Amino acid sequence: MDAQNTVSSGVPEPRVSELAPGLFQFVGVQRAAHVYLAVGSRRTVMFDSGLPGSRDYLLGCLRTLGLGPQDIDLLVLTHEHVDHAGGAPYFGQHCLTAAHAHAANKLRLLDEFSMMKGAFDQGIEAFHADIILNEGTVIDAGGLEFQVIHTPGHCSGSICLHERHHALLITADTIMANGVVGGVLNSGNVSDYITSLERLSRLRIDRLLPGHGKISSQPYDDIEVGAAKLKGMLEDSHALFNALRDTGQGFDDVVRSLRDLNAR
Repeated sequence: MDAQNTVSSGVPEPRVSELAPGLFQFVGVQRAAHVYLAVGSRRTVMFDSGLPGSRDYLLGCLRTLGLGPQDIDLLVLTHEHVDHAGGAPYFGQHCLTAAHAHAANKLRLLDEFSMMKGAFDQGIEAFHADIILNEGTVIDAGGLEFQVIHTPGHCSGSICLHERHHALLITADTIMANGVVGGVLNSGNVSDYITSLERLSRLRIDRLLPGHGKISSQPYDDIEVGAAKLKGMLEDSHALFNALRDTGQGFDDVVRSLRDLNAR
């Protein structure tokens, strides 16, 4: 279905595809991230929740599978940005929510700068994650098992989820098709980002399931291209600091200025 087609209410028509037995993609519309749904023999797990305004669209996607919000057992948030976590306060009324500690903290405190509210002009209500996800945690839906990999870089609370039996990797904004990286935003860091991609390159992956754009069947090429872009950013930052040093504006001057400011 075309993303621009809408039903009479103005809500985009559901765009649902099955990627593996029991694993579905709800294509993101109106700038919201893609949502993935694992319908296993033990539980139903939703990965990300779109923007706050995505609720009715996602409910329509669920209905195409004969499901409703009450059928979701766990909502996993890949990171704290509002285009991925925006629906959490609503869906969290029906199920448990899980996120990395860094993401959960920002959402709990309504750190709107870190949540990227300004980029989407959609805020969300504060909420508490029920489960804190750690590196190596396995989410077993029954027939589908997702291992949590903490991948800081895009932001501090980013995680990817590896389904090793089907060689799938839910990457959110960490790496996307054609080597697109999500940018180093707010709590992110270029060096951490490079290390995260290096770790992903050692996994067995056949397909990347990104937060935006198309699914990729050339994951290692994409990771290599993304890492090269980030290394270029690191080199640019080195050049910037060297230029500042050459102008005489050294770090000692910066620190001294901060001390003077604090003393006022």
